[in-house]
Amino acid sequence: KFAPNEKITREQIAAILYRYSEKFGMDVGKKADLAAFPDAAEVSGWAGDALAWANASGYISGVAEGDTVYLRPKNDATRAQVASILMRYCKDR
Repeated sequence: KFAPNEKITREQIAAILYRYSEKFGMDVGKKADLAAFPDAAEVSGWAGDALAWANASGYISGVAEGDTVYLRPKNDATRAQVASILMRYCKDR
C-alpha cells in the first residue's frame, strides 16, 4: 500500500531498502538470526528476510530497554532512526 503521509515501521524501512537493493542487483544474501531478539516472532512474514538482511548488514540494530535488546519491528521508526538507517545504508553504496 502506498501511503506517503503515514508513518513507517522499522520492518517497512527494512523491506524498502531490501527490495531496492535486490532490484538493482546488490547483494542481499547476508542474513542475521533474528531469534536472538525476544520479539523476533513479531516480525511479519513478508519482512523476515528484509529485516534479517538489514540487521546482518548493520543498518537496523536492536532497541535497548534495560538489559534487553528488542527488534521492535512494528514500532514506528523515529526520524533519528530513519536518518541513522539511511546513513549506514548510503555508506555501503
